[in-house]
Amino acid sequence: MENIKRIGFWGYPEPNIIKDTKNKYPNAEWIDLDIDFNYPKTSILPESYCKIIRNIIDNTIYLKPDLILAPIGKDKCDSGWFASKILNDMGFNVITTIFENLEPKKDIVICRSNLPLYEKISTITANIINQDKKTYIHAQIPEDNTSSNTLFTPGFWGVPPNDLEILKLFPDTTHVYGWTRCVEAGTPADLDLEMYVNPNVPTVFYAQAFCSKAQLAKYLADKYNGLYIDIDDYASNSVKAKIEAFLRLN
Repeated sequence: MENIKRIGFWGYPEPNIIKDTKNKYPNAEWIDLDIDFNYPKTSILPESYCKIIRNIIDNTIYLKPDLILAPIGKDKCDSGWFASKILNDMGFNVITTIFENLEPKKDIVICRSNLPLYEKISTITANIINQDKKTYIHAQIPEDNTSSNTLFTPGFWGVPPNDLEILKLFPDTTHVYGWTRCVEAGTPADLDLEMYVNPNVPTVFYAQAFCSKAQLAKYLADKYNGLYIDIDDYASNSVKAKIEAFLRLN
């Protein structure tokens, strides 16, 4: 058996491949390469590029995982595909996956819970690998801001941000939309679900700078009178102020 101690991954690898890999290497450590661990920056990518993809490259170079599960289809992005080719060319053991299933496999529960937004998104991403983990979910929050609803329910649309701290600006009643909602449903390539938002919920549409999903975020923000923001690395005070003002005024 191969000596696989560290398995890196990004996005949402195909679940059967995750299961087979966990069965084959039950004691391996799994590392989400999307996350900003603040490891040394490499010069492999252009200076102006998606921070999430930069995390993938920088984390891989620093941590040197023995195996990488690399989503490359519509469930991730072309940049993920390019990253897989670069890392494979550099000698890393890369297994590419495509997970474009459109039939929901899970109920959307966490996205509509009253868990803190930071915890909602952290739990959803953690459950990609820990698929059998039982997560305690608090009460469900109302579907929208109707006259009978005494709670203010905003929305957060997008992928898990590089700067997770911005999630702490939102109330616990925040609904999650976009790709993160698709992940909880088990359909990361479902574009129709990714574009869904409740028009009665004032929503912040987030995109990582230099990410192609900014096209969706800006369009949907204009369509639903939401707030569009894009962040390169970490949120500036002005961006935080915009989010706080939007939530306060709504």
